[in-house]
Amino acid sequence: MSGHWEVVIGLEIHTQLATKSKIFSGASTAYGADPNTQACLVDLGYPGVLPVLNAEVVRMAAKFGLAVNATVARRSVFARKNYFYPDLPKGYQISQYELPIVEYGELFIRDDEGREKRVGITRAHLEEDAGKSVHTSFAKSSGIDLNRAGTPLLEIVSEPDLRSAREAVAYMRKIHSIVRYLEISDGNMQEGSFRCDANVSVRPRGQEELGTRAEIKNLNSFRFVERAINFEIERQIEVIEDGGEVVQETRLYDSDKDETRSMRSKEEANDYRYFPDPDLLPVELDDAFVEAVRATLPELPDAKQERFVAHYGLKAADAEILTTSRAQADYYEVVAEKTSANAQLAANWIIGDLSSLLNKEGIDIQESRIGAADLAGLLDRIADNTISGKIAKEVFDAMWSGEGSADQIIEARGLKQITDSGAIESIVDAVIEANPGQAAEYRSGKEKLLGFFVGQVMKETGGKANPAQVNQILKEKLE
Repeated sequence: MSGHWEVVIGLEIHTQLATKSKIFSGASTAYGADPNTQACLVDLGYPGVLPVLNAEVVRMAAKFGLAVNATVARRSVFARKNYFYPDLPKGYQISQYELPIVEYGELFIRDDEGREKRVGITRAHLEEDAGKSVHTSFAKSSGIDLNRAGTPLLEIVSEPDLRSAREAVAYMRKIHSIVRYLEISDGNMQEGSFRCDANVSVRPRGQEELGTRAEIKNLNSFRFVERAINFEIERQIEVIEDGGEVVQETRLYDSDKDETRSMRSKEEANDYRYFPDPDLLPVELDDAFVEAVRATLPELPDAKQERFVAHYGLKAADAEILTTSRAQADYYEVVAEKTSANAQLAANWIIGDLSSLLNKEGIDIQESRIGAADLAGLLDRIADNTISGKIAKEVFDAMWSGEGSADQIIEARGLKQITDSGAIESIVDAVIEANPGQAAEYRSGKEKLLGFFVGQVMKETGGKANPAQVNQILKEKLE
């Protein structure tokens, strides 16, 4: 942020891991069940029941750690985080405190000036989710749904390296992309599978000491993260400049009013009375386990982006967009490998026309009505001059509507491009003859009139004449 103040932001991202059962019980993690139908005795905190660690969550956490160049701890410990809240039936949450499974990672984003910036990842630890309080379904009371209790979470804590709301969103998007590439989370923000708490403070520019931070809880969209942080920055600066002091507290973001408001004073670690959980042994991993997990790592977004630029000759910005999701990158590769058209043209169509329709209908690329091989077929017809780029858009819309392949639509609608030079020449001659005034003006130096003549020829041919040939023949005839 420019001016007198510097913003300091750290994010705590809660990623729900994509296991079929919970972290310490065999209850299902499927989303959308009736309240309290997926909570077993372990989740409900009944006396005498014991937690049993789900091995898959350990593998997923290690996979994330390796993907962000972090240390995967050979020994990590589960602790009890003690607090009392209606949606926490045991009176404590099982989490990791002093010895987390992942420490000291990093990833790279673009800062506000477009430069590459390293963001440190302090730790990523495993924990169970709490239940959910429901305040809207009852007139004078609240309900508790414990379906979510015990769902496995990986909490990813960044260093306070972020300096603007936009950087925070860029970092969050990168983490979102990575966990989906790794297939350790579906990243569904509407269902709460991926959410974050933002720690925000401001300090005079040049000061080393951090300002007092406020924590904004449970932000579940990229837009809300940006808006909440920007509001909080302005609020804190206003408090300080009016002679007040920022209080360390937990705040909620109200998206309807676009403001944060105080929720409670911020707890310190000692408020939670952490101690190792006596019911769970330390998690001990050997090198063979870690290397076996490393062998399952896919090509990650940054590496894929570099390869797209080197192999396909794409612009770096386009490669970055295409590799945001693994599914989109895979789709692009199929199109690029199957079409005879330029690889950059394939990128343009996916980033432009296809993305536009997917966004309009609110669906992912896996649900696209035009498969990668079908789009490659359309691009082939542009490459071999069967149709122009303009006609291709008409064919694309027809493909989306289910009218068939590019070749079937071109044939059925009679859309083949006119590439016969003789045929185009006779139409050009007729157009020049019909517009002698404009022809004279063009020859006297008004070269912009070429566009007028191109338009007339395209009109006469129903848009089917090859534009490059039309331009060339017109220039020759007019000059």
